[in-house]
Amino acid sequence: MTTLLCKPDLKLIDADSLTQTTMTIANNMIVALDIGTSKVVCLVGEMTPAGDIEIVGFGSQPSQGLKRGVVVNIESTVSSIQRAVEEAELMAGCKIHSVTVGIAGSHINSLNSHGIVAVRDREVNEYDLERVIDAARAVAIPADQKILHILPQEYLIDNQEGIREPLGMSGVRLEAKVHLVTGSINSVQNIEKCIRRCGLEVDAVVLEQLASSHAVLTDDEKDLGVCMVDIGGGTTDIAIYTHGAIRHTAVIPIAGDQVTNDIAMALRTPTVNAEQLKIKYACALAQLTRADEVIKVPSVGDRPARDLSRQALAEVVEPRYEELFNLVQAEIRRSGFEDLIAGGIVLTGGTSKMEGAVELAEEIFHMPVRLSRPHGVRGMEELLRNPIYATAIGLLHYARESLGSSAEPAPLAARTPDEIDSGRRLQLPEMFGRMKAWLQGNF
Repeated sequence: MTTLLCKPDLKLIDADSLTQTTMTIANNMIVALDIGTSKVVCLVGEMTPAGDIEIVGFGSQPSQGLKRGVVVNIESTVSSIQRAVEEAELMAGCKIHSVTVGIAGSHINSLNSHGIVAVRDREVNEYDLERVIDAARAVAIPADQKILHILPQEYLIDNQEGIREPLGMSGVRLEAKVHLVTGSINSVQNIEKCIRRCGLEVDAVVLEQLASSHAVLTDDEKDLGVCMVDIGGGTTDIAIYTHGAIRHTAVIPIAGDQVTNDIAMALRTPTVNAEQLKIKYACALAQLTRADEVIKVPSVGDRPARDLSRQALAEVVEPRYEELFNLVQAEIRRSGFEDLIAGGIVLTGGTSKMEGAVELAEEIFHMPVRLSRPHGVRGMEELLRNPIYATAIGLLHYARESLGSSAEPAPLAARTPDEIDSGRRLQLPEMFGRMKAWLQGNF
């Protein structure tokens, strides 16, 4: 029998005000919502006493209302979210109240900043850390942008570099180097509006590549230096780590949808069929295919299907992947960290799964490249050990780290009525509602 736990009240520094904000997690569970261009995924994870995440609910639906990571149709987005959430609720046997959601799109910008303050009592305390972060975030950003994340890279005390945990250390001057991530206010509000129209609250809005990196990168790679490239349906998200901290983030508005469009245009086939051809037969490196491999290509309208070599399909796909990897390489060079990523390139995301993508990337980047699958969760491994779910699983990791993994037992419930027999308690309003209905029915 499983005993449900209530939400622990834990304090976080809010990026907008740097004030203490209470965030909660129902029944010791966390919920991730990945609203992508091609799909909406909802994951419900239960935190075990050991601090691990066990997946207890999963829902996935095609996404209809987004383009390149940005909401373009609220009604369609709301519908997709609602179906995915309902599917996850049904599997988990619980009612979802709030979610941690990812955000992407070309409106995302980032910059590195630093702040300096005097240490008040010659020993760094929490107030000093708040002041130095506040000083680091005091940079000019466009009026239509808001700060999404303030990510500390390192601290310096009296010019001593490389300090990651300055609390309690002695000194007179404290300096912080941080990575600031900003996003369009309107884009953030549209995502939040879609979620709230589904009757849910937003615990946090998280940069998608930041979330994905929690699920696919190792600590060794972050320390050595690595570039993660998350190739989704509408955008390609980049995150560069060195010395254990994030140094650069970027979004490229080219991804899987453009590959599908190229196939549809070049082969004169409907977009739905082009997507199926891409998933089943496409290869990102033409030299890995043979001319005698023949595939059926559906035609538009009532025209009969045509035979085409798989090599011809690869010749359509390869230039788009080559263009994408060249854009990623240009972004890495622009960041100034090209010579510091000894760990190479880590590919993830659904579009990175294509045969030949790793080999082509190695030819272009001239450094080690690997395809990474998300890790760090238990349950449904066969389904979720897939690059498609890197962002969703990463959001669970982010929520766990933000909210903590310990909880005090308390009677709260958002479970379905069917679980009464299993010894799990109902929420008090629901209990009183059932008592009222019973009294009305019998007296």
